[in-house]
Amino acid sequence: MDNVVGVRYHKTGRIDYFFTNGEKISCGDKVLVESKQVKTIADVVMSNKKVAEKDLPGHIKPILHKATPEELSQDMKNQQDAKEALRIARQKIHKHQVEMKLVDAAYTFDRSKIIFYFTAEARIDFRKLVKQLASIFKTRIELRQIGVRDQAKIVGGIGPCGRQLCCSTFLGEFAPVSIKMAKDQGLSLNPSKISGLCGRLMCCLNYENDTYVAAKKELPDYGTTIFTPDGKGRVVGLNLLSRVVKVRLTSQQIPVEYDYEELKDTLKAGDMNVDG
Repeated sequence: MDNVVGVRYHKTGRIDYFFTNGEKISCGDKVLVESKQVKTIADVVMSNKKVAEKDLPGHIKPILHKATPEELSQDMKNQQDAKEALRIARQKIHKHQVEMKLVDAAYTFDRSKIIFYFTAEARIDFRKLVKQLASIFKTRIELRQIGVRDQAKIVGGIGPCGRQLCCSTFLGEFAPVSIKMAKDQGLSLNPSKISGLCGRLMCCLNYENDTYVAAKKELPDYGTTIFTPDGKGRVVGLNLLSRVVKVRLTSQQIPVEYDYEELKDTLKAGDMNVDG
């Protein structure tokens, strides 16, 4: 389909698709869209892209129009007022000793509702809090619980690598991450070494995982006996990314390193075993 634009509601949020409705839209433009019966100002991150119908998430709507100066001004006021609403709501939560942590707040474009995003370790009865907030802000209140990864995405921070968190800078959606990925990459399984600020496994474990999986299929396992250009030996070390195999030869004690290219013919021929 032609004349499709991708928009984000937040800097690193998911991408939603809309038709341009014949209007010339470019990357960086701000547009007014309606999603789930709520109007929102969104940033265009992909413009006039040709997208295969099978790649679109079902029925998509046209954008309403490019945001006007008045609408942008209203959106800016909404953001400023949401910060003040967040401050007041945090005071009320502290006063009533509700076991929840407010992370963010946002007005809908028409100010018909304020959404408060929070984390909590257990179920919370916040009916009294909602009533009090509604009486203060004179609009509908929605308290939406989020996970710790979403919290890190909103708040941001510096990761163990010394760079800003991936989730708060460029990751649109979270990909599944498993402890098996850490094992495949030969990393320490100490939680403090492989966990991000959110306390969950670091998203970056997923980035090179396919390379490690492919390397593990090609290279021999630890302890495998193989034939090398210098004779028979046992695998005592692997560098999966560099495709380097460390072998202790039968004829000497000091291990020798071999590139995969030096061994691939014998490995593919099956000249190896696990028993020696």
